[in-house]
Amino acid sequence: MRNARTTSSGLLLVVAAAALGVSAWAATGVQVGASGRTYASSAVQCALHPVNGMAPVVQAGLYNPKRNASAIVSLNGAEVAAVTFFDQDADIWLANGANTVVVEVDKKKHWIDSYQFDASSTEPNICIPDTAGNTISGDVEYAASLKSYATVVPGCALNAATGRAQPYVNLIDNATYLLNVSVNNVPLTQLGPTHLHTPVFLSAGLNVISAAHGSLSIDYYVRHGGDGSCTLP
Repeated sequence: MRNARTTSSGLLLVVAAAALGVSAWAATGVQVGASGRTYASSAVQCALHPVNGMAPVVQAGLYNPKRNASAIVSLNGAEVAAVTFFDQDADIWLANGANTVVVEVDKKKHWIDSYQFDASSTEPNICIPDTAGNTISGDVEYAASLKSYATVVPGCALNAATGRAQPYVNLIDNATYLLNVSVNNVPLTQLGPTHLHTPVFLSAGLNVISAAHGSLSIDYYVRHGGDGSCTLP
């Protein structure tokens, strides 16, 4: 585990789990396997996949390993990563539906821990929000709240933050609401009376744009950024 530190209470939890033959839930937000030698995330997270965009992911690997330790990580029966003392865990990108992550330490001794994750969704994946309540008129998509709207077809412009041409859409405040805008869970800007619109540059794959009106509502838009690049006209 990255920077793992075993506490006395955590050690007792691992020992108890080993006796029961099940995974233990550690206080640090990870599951420690019954063997006491592996771990996985306690819950599915959403992160930006380099090709597919926003997607479900967990981390899995070795828990407080010795210097000669190594393990194979499998997802739904297929090997996806090898971990060692020097590279103790790996990002495991989940498929839509039920997933089984297995970490096998030392094939001769068969220390094998299994972790279950549910990434079921009617959308492309659980990290993509349902925008069925939005409406499209021409090249504009209105949020269900009608507090904001966004262009549908991406344009192409130079992104000053990256120094390269990227696809983008415009997000517009539909009145004078204070809207906190994020893209792929990263805060971007705030829209309001003096700042009514902003370009939102898209990464490769599926992008999630949100506009939160405090705790009252959140507008969502999903846009595909292709491979994350474009050619300027």
